[in-house]
Amino acid sequence: MYIVHNYTLAVIFCFITMLCWGSWGNTQKLAARTWRYEFFYWDYVIGVLLFSILAAFTLGSTGTEGRSFMVDLAQADPANLGKAFLGGVVFNTANILLSAAIALCGMSVAFPVGIGLALVLGVLINYFGEAKGDPTYIFLGVVLITIAIIFNALAYKKAQSGTRQVSRSGILTAIAAGVIMAFFYRFVAASMDMNFAAPAPGKLTPYTALFIFAVGIFVSTFILNTIAMKKPIAGEPASIRDYFRGNLKTHLVGVLGGVIWCIGQLLSLIASGTAGAAISYGLGQGATLVSALWGILVWHEFRQAPAVSTKLNVGMFVFFLAGLGLLIYAGA
Repeated sequence: MYIVHNYTLAVIFCFITMLCWGSWGNTQKLAARTWRYEFFYWDYVIGVLLFSILAAFTLGSTGTEGRSFMVDLAQADPANLGKAFLGGVVFNTANILLSAAIALCGMSVAFPVGIGLALVLGVLINYFGEAKGDPTYIFLGVVLITIAIIFNALAYKKAQSGTRQVSRSGILTAIAAGVIMAFFYRFVAASMDMNFAAPAPGKLTPYTALFIFAVGIFVSTFILNTIAMKKPIAGEPASIRDYFRGNLKTHLVGVLGGVIWCIGQLLSLIASGTAGAAISYGLGQGATLVSALWGILVWHEFRQAPAVSTKLNVGMFVFFLAGLGLLIYAGA
């Protein structure tokens, strides 16, 4: 299977993860013009599962190092399969809430609040699960990123003042998504042996872990997204019959969103063997910066905001970049 040994390349992979995780939400925004997020989510999950299978039988089954996908799957301990599967269920719960938050308050708010919170908590959880990297710089980076999240929340509050009522349900939904999402990566990382070249018996390689993780997402969607359709956070209850009325282009946009996110997840898992789970996860969740840029520059979610909101958003980017820089330095 394909393995990364170089730290610089691992960091590059983490930055690609950041771009993927920060950009998939655009597909939901595109589909949302005529499509409810609950319907979009079915296609998104299909995209995640399809790419995990493609990765398993290509990168995960070539090369001379490590175990190939089918061999690794056959020898896997049920407990480790369960951890990766549970990681998918936890992620799915959080991501459905995040999708709802995007629909309620936009990308430039839902991502910084939800994913920013997931970054802060997730880095701490993954570091204590597998201590790798300089803790001083890791924790300083987390502090700066926390300040960036506060700046974004203040920018949103100022932008809404005197125009339209703040979507409190959107903010609360994003917070709930962030707290839950902070835990998914730890389950997946715990199922793997971080020595990918010679993994311990019973442990998973990144490609097997990604596939089982995707299966967890796919299976749990039938429960979680059905609940979201029957008891939506916003709008009227939806029927599965309406999903099948969507055209092929709309469905493919959702599948593309899932593929984009899953590419990021795969690269993050591959990089974690060299960079460590805490740093790999933390850099990937810098997706907040990317999504905020999309929301501000492309979707114009702060179009009528006062000047103070612009200043606060600039401050958010400065602190976020400084925090990500410290995370990179911590692993170097």
